[in-house]
Amino acid sequence: MAIINRISSESVVDLIFYLKWKSSIAVHTDGFQASKVNIWRDYLPPRLLDALMNKEAGERLQVSLKDRDIVAAFTDQNLFDIKSSQFDRRFMQGAVTEPRLGRFYLKGMLKGIAGVFRANVQPFRCVGLGNGHITVDFNHALAGKDITVSVVIGKVGRKRAERGVTSFDWMDSLTTGPGMQARWQNQQTDYFSDDAFTRDDAHSDTEFYRKPRFVHHIDDTAREMVSNTYGRFLADGMQVLDLMSSWHSHIPTNLHLERLVGIGLNEDELKRNSQLSDFLVQDLNADFRLPFESNTFDVVVNTASVEYLTDPLANFREISRILRPDGYFIVTFSNRWFPTKAIKIWQELHEFERMGLVLEYFSRAGGFKDLQTYSIRGLPRPHDDKYFPELSYSDPVYAVWGRNQ
Repeated sequence: MAIINRISSESVVDLIFYLKWKSSIAVHTDGFQASKVNIWRDYLPPRLLDALMNKEAGERLQVSLKDRDIVAAFTDQNLFDIKSSQFDRRFMQGAVTEPRLGRFYLKGMLKGIAGVFRANVQPFRCVGLGNGHITVDFNHALAGKDITVSVVIGKVGRKRAERGVTSFDWMDSLTTGPGMQARWQNQQTDYFSDDAFTRDDAHSDTEFYRKPRFVHHIDDTAREMVSNTYGRFLADGMQVLDLMSSWHSHIPTNLHLERLVGIGLNEDELKRNSQLSDFLVQDLNADFRLPFESNTFDVVVNTASVEYLTDPLANFREISRILRPDGYFIVTFSNRWFPTKAIKIWQELHEFERMGLVLEYFSRAGGFKDLQTYSIRGLPRPHDDKYFPELSYSDPVYAVWGRNQ
């Protein structure tokens, strides 16, 4: 039995991968669960595969890799100029898209480029504008990065039989998205042009949230991941602010906080939230000022709501004011929201670019240090979830946090 539980070429294994890397302003960790990895057939980098052999369920390991071990290596040939007219601004039906510095776009939006066709959904980055030309970067967003891959080993089994000869590239799944949250050569990404913070429904948020919504916006597994993320920073006796709160706070229930204050838009929802010690109703888009003394809270959390802020820099500066020195502001979100109330730029971005947008909030607002991002994808959706089995994976969780100066 012990032999069966050790990884060999005959094994099928559940693995959770974590990519760890640094950009100019933040540290990044991107997680992905790979289920039923066929050790003999599927592709893993040789160094990582060697490190996995003979390991058991529950073990953890870490391997330092070069970017070329998991993505195509950086090359200057993938960095070149095109004419501005080669960017199809009307590629998206009913919208005009202008290229902006640091942003990612679909290669299919480009015309007259060898090997690029309209249905190509691979991303490229706009890294220069001027004189009727656009400088584009076709390199992978992780190219040129020093990367550490950590692996948590889950269930180890033995394959029953080989069916077909298709090899699955788990590194491709793991690296689709990561890297897009970072700036290009430490230049601020232009997320703020083109009426970025307008919304389809410009009416009062107070009116929109007048009726309570006693529903969860992400599945049970995703909520657990959010709670676990907050639990890394929280401890007994802390004073915590749940910003843009609702009928449920994603705070670990085993904590004994001195105070958990909720600010939200619906009084009935806030009254239902048994974790809150007190609450107040306030529309942060109408009045960003928070009714607390400076240096009041140890931690501020914001769950699945940052996409609704229309003046986020003002909000982030105010949060810095009420946080104690070295206190944390933690922002989490997924890929679900109220479309009419989310800001325009949020809906235009790739999921990983949204972490980059929130990083820009932290950076441009000032007052924060030790910025980090975190993502986790590929976890199984609970079988009792209403969207299972149509959606087999849990809602992804993305987080960005910083420490107050």
